[in-house]
Amino acid sequence: MNNNTGFVVTDDGVVVVGSGSSYRVAEMIADAVATVTDAPITHVINIGSQDHRWLGNGWFLEQGAEIVALERTARTQEEFAESHMNRSLRVLGEDAMAGTEPTVAPEPIEADSHSLEVGGVEFDMMYVADAHFPGDILLHLPGEEVVFAGDVVYVERIFGIHSWSDPAGKVKNFQRIEALDPEIVVPGHGAAVDLETARREAGEYLERLVSEVRAGLEDWETLDETVERLADWPDFEHLLHYDQWHRRNVNQTYLILEARM
Repeated sequence: MNNNTGFVVTDDGVVVVGSGSSYRVAEMIADAVATVTDAPITHVINIGSQDHRWLGNGWFLEQGAEIVALERTARTQEEFAESHMNRSLRVLGEDAMAGTEPTVAPEPIEADSHSLEVGGVEFDMMYVADAHFPGDILLHLPGEEVVFAGDVVYVERIFGIHSWSDPAGKVKNFQRIEALDPEIVVPGHGAAVDLETARREAGEYLERLVSEVRAGLEDWETLDETVERLADWPDFEHLLHYDQWHRRNVNQTYLILEARM
């Protein structure tokens, strides 16, 4: 378990944000909730489709919780389910994944936004654009001035751009977060932060990455030329995994944007 999961205690029960990477991790999440409240977990909201955000759904469903997800998110989960399970079994082993079955929301919501009220707390689910995975969403708690950003925002470490990612979509998502102007941003990885810190460690990197790669494409730069021109960004060297991921991110962003020209 290497990502951020959250939970919100309401007057009518607990809402969990993200179900974890396996049955075992889902149970660990429930154990953590139990250290804070005796209230039952009534809802689990899926905001993303990477393995560690939803493979615990089945455990929570068996305990009686409602799994809430937009149809876009559930569709991506189904598309990646086999590869996610195979990778988890290979990396973590059968013992760690015991009992885990890829389970999507039984009744996904066929809309790009959905508001859920539980125990006096409003949860606004919103799809802005594809991000780390297709169908990723933001979760806004307007009464609490909190946004669960999922993998649109990393702090303390750099994110990776994969072949299925949409870097330009990530920029659109971050712009929506800025428009919401929350007091607290809960990133996919790293500590919960204020909006200024999220912009400094994630938003500025994304915007610069997309704009600089797009400029290279418009100037007919080759892939190698763009990677070399953008190879060193000292402002972001402090982020964990910068050396492993930054050049790869430039490479992937070039290929993704070029394919859409």
